[in-house]
Amino acid sequence: MNAVIIAVVVMLVLSLLRVNVVFALVAGSLVGGITGGLDVKTTIDTFTGGLGGNATVALSYALLGAFAVALTKTGLPDAMVDGAIKLVGRDGESRRKSLSKALLILIILIISIFSQNVVPVHIAFIPVLIPPLLKVLNELKVDRRLIATVITFGLITPYMFLPVGFGGIFHGILQSNMADSGLTIQLSDIPKAMLLPAIGMVVGLLIAVFFSYRKKRDYETLEVADQELSSNTYTRKSLVFAVVAILVSLSVQLFLSQILEVEGMIFGALAGLVVVYLSGSLKWNEADALLTSGMRMMAFIGFVMIAASGFAAVLKETGHVELLVENSAQLIGGNQSVGALLMLVVGLLVTMGIGSSFSTIPIITTIFVPLCMELGFSPMATIAVVGTAAALGDAGSPASDSTLGPTSGLNADGNHNHIWDTCVPTFLHYNLPLILFGWIAAILL
Repeated sequence: MNAVIIAVVVMLVLSLLRVNVVFALVAGSLVGGITGGLDVKTTIDTFTGGLGGNATVALSYALLGAFAVALTKTGLPDAMVDGAIKLVGRDGESRRKSLSKALLILIILIISIFSQNVVPVHIAFIPVLIPPLLKVLNELKVDRRLIATVITFGLITPYMFLPVGFGGIFHGILQSNMADSGLTIQLSDIPKAMLLPAIGMVVGLLIAVFFSYRKKRDYETLEVADQELSSNTYTRKSLVFAVVAILVSLSVQLFLSQILEVEGMIFGALAGLVVVYLSGSLKWNEADALLTSGMRMMAFIGFVMIAASGFAAVLKETGHVELLVENSAQLIGGNQSVGALLMLVVGLLVTMGIGSSFSTIPIITTIFVPLCMELGFSPMATIAVVGTAAALGDAGSPASDSTLGPTSGLNADGNHNHIWDTCVPTFLHYNLPLILFGWIAAILL
């Protein structure tokens, strides 16, 4: 049996059984490597050699966690809670709470979408924005699984459909790899071909908002990170500096990533920390406690990203990723409907294991594009198949930053489970509609 399927299944089953995701990734990579023909030594060497792939992201998460905790010293979380209480009323007026809940969800959705294009900082906004809002969400009794699905929608749908920001990168990779595989397309064709799959994402979001998670859910209100680092007082000056720190952090990230084209999250977080220090809200002698607390809050996410990099390295080393794609092509025969469905499922498996839809495109295009041409798919249908197959699995994968990001913010107080509260809800609400609407697009276009 294919090593990719076995490794991904082992990783997912262990994760669903509440085994730590890092252990699940290590176990899955070991089983996958041995199944794929690698000996134990080669498997371990490949896994450890691949760990550095996400080291930069892990360090970025740790520093962003420190920045998020630093913001608590300005009193920003308490100010947000006080504002929310004034908005919803202490006596719990149902209509006012409903309106406040809807407004808050809409704001989180807009910011999530804008993080991919207007202010392309990707997941960097989550550790800064979400932890201070947890008390507000608790006050409104919002189901955090809903917030996870909202954020994940904002992280994925824009790059699938919009040709700007990270979408421009995704579309560019898709175009160049399809051209290398024998099919030249225009960038302007991609949004048209991805319209139906994007509608599938919208359908999943609407189901989550209006049906799955519309009921109230109670959470125990706990302090974010260490309680002793949380401030209960704030002034206009401290709040101004908090806002300035966030703007400076985002500006540095944008300058480094967009102008200099280098990784900006690490230095953006450092710049934000400097502003908080200069404000006087945080003392220099509190630095060690702050960094330790912030890194503790984000350590889980960072270690998962590092382990996922090793997991992906092992799968690639076995050569079974390409073999999976080739075997699926042989099963299709000449049936377009079966072909579209199998290609989408293969894309789901690959992305669930690797954790990156951007990295999935080069793997699947070499086989999928010629196969689509052989089956008689139009260029637009081919774009829909390959683009959707690549995006599938980004939602729901325990190793994807589209799920790790929401968890990093929502679990800042320990009340949110990565697998059952983020991965399972996003998998059900987005991957299933994506398969359906991607298949429809392949047949109709």
